[in-house]
Amino acid sequence: MPCVGGGPRAPGWARCTPGARERAQDAHGALCMEHLEAAGHICLLKDTSDLESSSEIAHFIKAEKLEAALALHLYRGGRLLQGHGIPFGIIFGGTDLNEDINQREKNQVMGKVLEEARFAVAFTESMKEMAQMQWPHARDKIYVQSQGIVTVPNAAFNWNTFLHCSGINQSADNLHIFLLVCGLRQVKDPLYLVDAFSEWHQEEPNVYMVIVGPEVDPVFTREVKAKVKRTPGVRLLREMPQEDLHAALKNCFAVLNSSVSEGMSAAILEAMDLEVPVLARNIPGNAAVVKHEVTGLLFSDPQEFVQLAKRLVSDPALEKEIVANGKEYVRMYHSWQVERDTYQNLICTLEGSTEE
Repeated sequence: MPCVGGGPRAPGWARCTPGARERAQDAHGALCMEHLEAAGHICLLKDTSDLESSSEIAHFIKAEKLEAALALHLYRGGRLLQGHGIPFGIIFGGTDLNEDINQREKNQVMGKVLEEARFAVAFTESMKEMAQMQWPHARDKIYVQSQGIVTVPNAAFNWNTFLHCSGINQSADNLHIFLLVCGLRQVKDPLYLVDAFSEWHQEEPNVYMVIVGPEVDPVFTREVKAKVKRTPGVRLLREMPQEDLHAALKNCFAVLNSSVSEGMSAAILEAMDLEVPVLARNIPGNAAVVKHEVTGLLFSDPQEFVQLAKRLVSDPALEKEIVANGKEYVRMYHSWQVERDTYQNLICTLEGSTEE
């Protein structure tokens, strides 16, 4: 999400997102925008897919009188801000460091973006270390700031209506709903657990897996829809407004993450904040926030997932402990106020550069 902007109460903070359709990134971008607006900046949110060429970016910057920028995702966002004379910072996404870094051309582009960026923010120490190893010249400008989490469940949300829309016509009292929140694209691997979960559902018809998220990749979305349509016990819903999604998270039995790659999953942290247990694929981005059997459960394959899920269903004491630890973890390490202070301080470095 590149975000472009200006000094306090000046025209022109804008945020461009490399997938405003990708809920986790968009939600984090919106939260960063709130932090900047609270400091008196005027912000604009922009999806990078709407600004594909250098000339379009140049026109946008001039037309809106933008003075600085903040880009989420080093490659998709940052590369568009190069060479325009506008000071900018970067927030690493996840796929930039986990996927794009392995492609030589993209790696070189990202290195040049970091040369021009005034600062870069990583969600975890491991992300920072990875970036420093690849681009040593940027070592002194990379900061660590985990995502700040705020959840706002819709008090008017109707769980029974949600179940009905999911095609689940059973009493909510007897159900265990496992919710997977993700954009429909391959890196999120939403089909990873589908077959194993369906086998479990056929043994125990009161367990369901519901996938909720935006249709990011049209071709892959068709594949997901076709697979879910013929798979008992698994349902698919379109993306939801954030407050409704938080309410759905709060009502489900557990939240899942099956991604191949993650920077820092907002859905995992939101689930913890809402006191809902988390089962996540054991990848570095997830393991950075989920400590196995402490703040959640980590699985390495679909069969292990089913074993852990069954254990969670049958062990209320484990569920209670994980939920309490997750809530405390988010309170201690994912403070919304600390995140606000960090971004407001970093933005001051961009303001100074515009005044020189």
